[in-house]
Amino acid sequence: MKKHTLLLSVLAMAIIAAATVTAAQMARKPSADGAEVYFIAPTDGETVSQTFTVRFGLKGMGIAPAGVDHPNTGHHHLLIDVDQLPAFDAPLPATDQIRHFGAGQTETELTLSPGTHTLQLVFADYLHTPHEAPVVSEKITVTVK
Repeated sequence: MKKHTLLLSVLAMAIIAAATVTAAQMARKPSADGAEVYFIAPTDGETVSQTFTVRFGLKGMGIAPAGVDHPNTGHHHLLIDVDQLPAFDAPLPATDQIRHFGAGQTETELTLSPGTHTLQLVFADYLHTPHEAPVVSEKITVTVK
């Protein structure tokens, strides 16, 4: 019984240790001076078909996949029909409205219902946390036919 209890205690401590993120890991990474993220396509006000290509642009920083911690790098997150930006002091959640491109992708095929939609990009670090001095695009509007 004691061995069983000891084993469970060690297992619980290992799980807690693995799930605990240190303060150093949660500190937001700085963005490069003058860094910008933007849409190459579509353009603001464009009318698009239900499935269309979205191309992400980046200036002043580099692309690295999620989990790879190099200075002045990160990966794209696409916000779809998000009225208010999420908190930038924690990793961005992965939802239907906040799409993660953690493999370092710089474009995607997007399918949206007919109507008016907004798109916005947020560039974030290896842990999906926006940089200190967030790198955020202008919000654009597309009309899906």
